[in-house]
Amino acid sequence: MNTTTTLKPSALPATDWTLPVEGMTCASCVSRVEKALASLPGVQQATVNLATEMATVKADPAVGLDALRGAVEKAGYSVGEPPASEGTPAAASVGAAKANEWWPVALSAALSLPLILPMIAMLFGLDWALPGWLQLALATPVQFWLGGRFYRSGWKALKARAGNMDLLVALGTSAGYGLSVYLLLVHGGHGMAHLYFEASAVVITLVLLGKWLETRAKRQTTEAIRALNALRPETARVRRGGRDIEMPIGKVARGDLVVVRPGERVPVDGIVVEGASHIDESLITGESLPVAKHEGHKVTGGSMNAEGLLLVETTAVGAESTLARIVRLVESAQAKKAPIQRLVDRVSEVFVPVVIAIALVTLLGGGLASGDWEAAILNAVAVLVIACPCALGLATPTAIMAGTGVAARHGILIKDAEALEIAHQVKVVAFDKTGTLTEGKPQLVAVEAARGDRASLLAISAAIQSGSEHPLARAVCDAAERESVQHAGAAKVRAIAGRGVAAQVGGRDLRLGSTRLMEELKVDLGALAACAAQLQGQGRTVSWVADVTEAPVLLGLLAFGDTVKPTARAAVATLREQGVRSVLVTGDNQGSAEAIAALVGIDEVRAEILPEDKARIVAQLKAGDEMVAMVGDGINDAPALAAADVGIAMSSGTDVAMHAAGVTLMRGDPALVADAIDISRRTYAKIRQNLFWAFVYNVVGIPLAAFGLLSPVIAGAAMAFSSVSVVTNALTLRNWKGSSR
Repeated sequence: MNTTTTLKPSALPATDWTLPVEGMTCASCVSRVEKALASLPGVQQATVNLATEMATVKADPAVGLDALRGAVEKAGYSVGEPPASEGTPAAASVGAAKANEWWPVALSAALSLPLILPMIAMLFGLDWALPGWLQLALATPVQFWLGGRFYRSGWKALKARAGNMDLLVALGTSAGYGLSVYLLLVHGGHGMAHLYFEASAVVITLVLLGKWLETRAKRQTTEAIRALNALRPETARVRRGGRDIEMPIGKVARGDLVVVRPGERVPVDGIVVEGASHIDESLITGESLPVAKHEGHKVTGGSMNAEGLLLVETTAVGAESTLARIVRLVESAQAKKAPIQRLVDRVSEVFVPVVIAIALVTLLGGGLASGDWEAAILNAVAVLVIACPCALGLATPTAIMAGTGVAARHGILIKDAEALEIAHQVKVVAFDKTGTLTEGKPQLVAVEAARGDRASLLAISAAIQSGSEHPLARAVCDAAERESVQHAGAAKVRAIAGRGVAAQVGGRDLRLGSTRLMEELKVDLGALAACAAQLQGQGRTVSWVADVTEAPVLLGLLAFGDTVKPTARAAVATLREQGVRSVLVTGDNQGSAEAIAALVGIDEVRAEILPEDKARIVAQLKAGDEMVAMVGDGINDAPALAAADVGIAMSSGTDVAMHAAGVTLMRGDPALVADAIDISRRTYAKIRQNLFWAFVYNVVGIPLAAFGLLSPVIAGAAMAFSSVSVVTNALTLRNWKGSSR
């Protein structure tokens, strides 16, 4: 145990500290450490997670490590060794070390087995027992050496005027051991009374076994972060001066050209400048199929290159990379507390003192009433042992860690535990349209010629738009390329602000633009007016093409539309099956909004909404006392994302939207919205199950022990089983597979 290690603040703001805390065993420990840290002047917030054995502290810059460590030590605990390498979760490394400490359990079991064998033999009618002094010799090292951790931790708790699980174990087993020593000394070899060394030794063995199994199981809850950290290559192959040089990833700078060979992981975030391949991004975005990449496409560090050689220009490394941000987000979510945990905290504050009081009543009441002080002591021991509040402390954090971990593997990043807990209550999902339900890239969906044929109209339009980067212009050029339509070059191209484009093609003076431009040019639209009205009624954007060389003549119209994402309709249907109502909230015109809503199956539409009014619409939806989630991807969605009970941002959108949201979807798949709600519901169900069983063990077990219906050995086994069962139940979340898969 190292209490002199110098920890440094995390890479996040300097006022945030993450400290590994050693010696915590139950919910009471968590409460005491939190109170000790929060009582320091300048500490704004302190959160302790029993499952990760980490304390997260937000404090004024003036608060230093020494003050934080002093507060933890005053509470009876210590600050442990930080992770050996940056980005490795401390809980994972600490858990790995503790998971290997199996020998105390094995040795304790070996010493306890001879003590318990005579009891087993009695079941078969055999009456034999070890000599009392031999029992003492076997039980003593178990009690004071292998069980010494309980005395040390319990003494620290007493000095801090508090109680914890270890204090209960120390008191209970000491009572059983002390009673046996007393009987051995009084009776000696004359009419030897039954001794209870096996009870104290076996209880310690079972508790040690339970803690070892619990540590192994808890380590599996950090599997998601370990898997993400394993994606980080340690070296990169950088091309400099015409040579490929292999160097540590920490020395790669933005702008460097990185060579990624087939079968290698992409070491940095960047843009492909040469080559083509397929990239497996499944562990980062949850996308099950490899994604085609070529020049101009973005790649993410940690993804796997399949068959092609790529040259990638570095855009982000280290803490700025997507993978690093994902790890920080998952760690943050696992460190924070869910609101339901407050109930556990309130219970744990008074739990240990109440249990000790019950044990005293059991001892005095049973002894005075029956005169059988041996039985009274054993009953009190059973009360102390079975009441250890380990399961209470593990019920919530283990479920949250497992839930956020499996969600991250499927491309759903949950910023904090509160968002995970609230999402299970969502009854209304408000969708933005562009980029959320649709691809956000307009496509040319109709070409109607008033004069000439369709191909010539498309060729003229592509010529006019060939030099523009406007999304509608790109849609025209892409359509011409797909249909192999050849077009001449355009001359004297100029933009007409807010209306369209003017250009000369083949000696003709042409205009391409809006209805307003055509009206100003006095172009007769009658030939295609009905067609245009029909297209606009379907939510299409219409542009016109006219020849104004002599008299203005209409050549035709172009209609543009945004394509619906392939999974949008299935996503809305899944939400409906979950009992969640979907609402489309968009700034587009009513016709376009209703057309998209009809395609995806949304019944309620709020169209022509200004960006600043989206938050007002969310507030109106919340007025019905229903939990509302907002899904968006743009800067204009940020206020609505923040106003919703749960904000869900597409990572394909802006950073502003992602920062305002509690949940980020790592790929632009609307089906992940239903998955996020589903994993929230399943996680919350696990939390409730865990808390139910944690309380039941104590509510049922303590009275049974007090009335002599449970021996200390059975009580110890039940206590150990309660902790292991709670963690194991949480780990079943790792088998979750979302509908989007």
